[in-house]
Amino acid sequence: QVQLVESGGGLVQAGGSLRLSCAASGSIFRINAMGWYRQAPGKQRELVATITSAGSTNYADSVKGRFSISRDNAKDTVYLQMNSLNPEDTAVYYCNARARVRFTSIERDYWGQGTQVTVSS
Repeated sequence: QVQLVESGGGLVQAGGSLRLSCAASGSIFRINAMGWYRQAPGKQRELVATITSAGSTNYADSVKGRFSISRDNAKDTVYLQMNSLNPEDTAVYYCNARARVRFTSIERDYWGQGTQVTVSS
């Protein structure tokens, strides 16, 4: 199977920065895309940013110009650089990988356990 381990969450003041990391491991044949989602209290989980194995990126409008997603395919790791953070960014951030497990032709989504990001004003 595929396991995702996240790191980098924490508490930061408005205007500050954080860098999240997520490393995938397990019986991986191919990871086609990785991304970050977030869920604030009382709200639905929403897409933050995604990146394909070819490097194509997609961002939520609310984070464009402030967040940057990158990927190290050789290490099966995705990063999220978050700048100019504001209290509205406070949420649990979840790593996602769309992957194919070795010896199968099935592609499915895998999720990390989430890391808390809190931005104070």
